Amino acid sequence: PPKYPWDVTSGLFSSFDHASVRRGYEVYKNVCAACHSLQYVAYRELVGQTHTEEEAKAEAEEAMIEDGPDAQGNYFKRPGKLSDYIPSPYPNEEAARAANNGAYPPDLTYITMARHGGQDYVFSLLTGYCDAPAGVTLQEGQHYNPYFPGGAIGMAQALYNEIIEYSDGTPATQSQLAK
Repeated sequence: PPKYPWDVTSGLFSSFDHASVRRGYEVYKNVCAACHSLQYVAYRELVGQTHTEEEAKAEAEEAMIEDGPDAQGNYFKRPGKLSDYIPSPYPNEEAARAANNGAYPPDLTYITMARHGGQDYVFSLLTGYCDAPAGVTLQEGQHYNPYFPGGAIGMAQALYNEIIEYSDGTPATQSQLAK
């Protein structure tokens, strides 16, 4: 992937654009969470980064978390708490593969650290969908993306202009959504 000039510095005085990080969470929640997990992120980690404590508590309470067992040995659902982790959209890997034509959607918690090219790769992947070049044959359920190793990816293009509406009114272009 090409190298992009991100508005993030590294080192002792590094900082994040918290408004941008919040928009990223909005994209995850409204688009990516349908298939991908953030299984290593607890709702408490949103406090001070993307949400106030009250907002993070409300976000957690929207999720119904499986808990238990109770005194009779039964599992039950309860509203989430700040200490709970963001639940996966699937109960297990087999269910995820069955719902995605055999492809397993990776957890996104550490995705930029897990891929060569980091955030440049993720941005390029999300914005790089195009028609397959002549001579490239894709199987059913595959899509062409030159940034994915081998070019054939099971994930369809997910980001389009104005697919969501940001809470802060930022225009939701495909590029902005991927960023």
